[in-house]
Amino acid sequence: MLIHPWDAPADDSEWRLWLAEHSFGQLAVNGVDGEPPFVQPLHFSYEPGAGPYGEVLTHLARPNPIWATLAANPRVLLSVVDDYVFVPGPWQAPDGAPPEHGTPTSFYTAVQLHCTAHPVDDPHAKAELLNRQMSRFQPDGTSARAAAGQAPFGRMLSGIRGLRLDVTSVRAKFKYGSHKPAVVLDRTAAGLAERGGPRDAQAAAHHARRRPANRP
Repeated sequence: MLIHPWDAPADDSEWRLWLAEHSFGQLAVNGVDGEPPFVQPLHFSYEPGAGPYGEVLTHLARPNPIWATLAANPRVLLSVVDDYVFVPGPWQAPDGAPPEHGTPTSFYTAVQLHCTAHPVDDPHAKAELLNRQMSRFQPDGTSARAAAGQAPFGRMLSGIRGLRLDVTSVRAKFKYGSHKPAVVLDRTAAGLAERGGPRDAQAAAHHARRRPANRP
C-alpha cells in the first residue's frame, strides 16, 4: 500500500482511535505450496493494551480451511478499509481549469495490521476470548456469557477455535486529499455535503479534520 506523506497518520493515536470504531476486516493468510493467499472476512475485537501495537481477538469455525494455512505460516495481515467514497473529477479540478479536466479519485481509510497468529483451543481460554470479543459488540450484556461445560454455549465451544493475533507492525493511510489547494478542498467539501451519499459524512469529517491549518 502506497502511503504519501500527506496521507500518513499524524501519530499512532489516529489509527488507534479509528480502529476502535471499526471491527470488520479481511484476514489474509499466505497460501500453502504456492497457492494463492487465503482471505477470510471476519468480525474482530482490537485491544490496544497488549504489546506495543495491541492484539486482535476473533474466532472461526473449526472446519475452516484457514487453520491449515496458519499452521504452515502464522504470519498474517488483517486489512480494514472503510469511510471510502468516490470523488468525481470536477470536484478535483485545479483552480481556473475546466471542470472536466479534474481527475477522479477515491477517499478512504485503510489500516493494515501485520500479526502473528495464535490459535486458542483450551475450552476455558476460548470462553474467555469469546466473552472479551462479545463485550465489544454487546457491552450491555444481552447475551449469556460463555463458560466451558456450561449451558447455553459450553457445548458449542468444540465447534470453533479461538484466534489471537499479536500485532507486530501497522501501516495506516487516511487518503482525503489534504495536499490539495484550498479551493479544491472547499469544492470537495461542498460536493460531499451536497451529495450526502453512503459514507459521505464520514469522509467529509476526515477531509475536514485532516485539512492543513494553513489552508483555512
